[in-house]
Amino acid sequence: MTVTLTELVARFGGELVGDGTRTIRQVAPLAQAAQDEIGFVSQSKYLAQLAATQAGAVILPLDARDASDLPRILTANPYLYFARVSALLNPPPRPPVGIHPAATVAEDAVIATDACIAAGAVIGTGAVIGARTVIGANSVVGDHARVGADCLLHAHVTVYHRCEIGDRAILHSGCVIGADGFGFAPNDGRWEKIPQIGRVMIGDDVEVGACTTIDRGALEDTVIEEGVKLDNLIQIAHNVVVGAHSAIAACTGIAGSARIGRHCTIGGAAMIFGHIEIADGTRISTNTLITKSLPKAGTYTSALPFSEHEVWQKNAVHMRNLDKLVKRVKQLETRLGELENPSERQS
Repeated sequence: MTVTLTELVARFGGELVGDGTRTIRQVAPLAQAAQDEIGFVSQSKYLAQLAATQAGAVILPLDARDASDLPRILTANPYLYFARVSALLNPPPRPPVGIHPAATVAEDAVIATDACIAAGAVIGTGAVIGARTVIGANSVVGDHARVGADCLLHAHVTVYHRCEIGDRAILHSGCVIGADGFGFAPNDGRWEKIPQIGRVMIGDDVEVGACTTIDRGALEDTVIEEGVKLDNLIQIAHNVVVGAHSAIAACTGIAGSARIGRHCTIGGAAMIFGHIEIADGTRISTNTLITKSLPKAGTYTSALPFSEHEVWQKNAVHMRNLDKLVKRVKQLETRLGELENPSERQS
């Protein structure tokens, strides 16, 4: 696919400066871009790269009009504009419409006539697949599950029974939606399984990364609201609610019944305790452990930066003795107060 700069501006807006007939085939970094490719600069510190680029055109901030003689599109958000151009030029592959002969589809499943069901896919009894949705090879949509319109389930995705996926969702390979939550009751040194009878409810425009798992609720549903973006290798436990348009990076773990607010961002490998609430708009840094509710939005960080091993060992010893040190400091403060105020000591 190719497109002219004039066509891009007609579709996405922005201000065109220079030759609008310039044809673009692909997006690329400035350092590697060719004459039929377009690059972008979103921060002024990278404008110097424009001098050496071979790109045919560039996307620039509004205040960088004169930073290059190349044909250019000026916009308030070059990174977002670049993403939209990339999406236009790189649509996801789509298999032929219809049900592949090697797929297994229950007789009472409802499949839109323009949906794509790939080889090896299994669609359970009473399941519903929406218009223009693609179910990838060897994916499973369980009994009475629902997948909305314009969704893309890549190969080897599993959606358990009764779970529901909204419109325009993207589920990457290996993700599991609706496995049992981790619920067991102790009984004389043994564990008895607690049936997990809730569902997973995923809203519109959600993306779930590869090998991410979202457990079904124990009694209530696990809910992923609209516009949420989940990276690879995330664990979301039963009864969790993730608010709309939040983004969570890889290897994060969220324990049961936690409630994540809207428009939150959570860095990679963060750990969230169960039964806590996190306010809308909260930012949690990578490797941070959250042990209690955060009722006020802000940026929260708990991870210590790395250091040489010998230094780390010494600091670890100090950390283990913090309680003792605090007590000693309090004792010294008390003693110092007595020395400074002998009259109080005598009384």
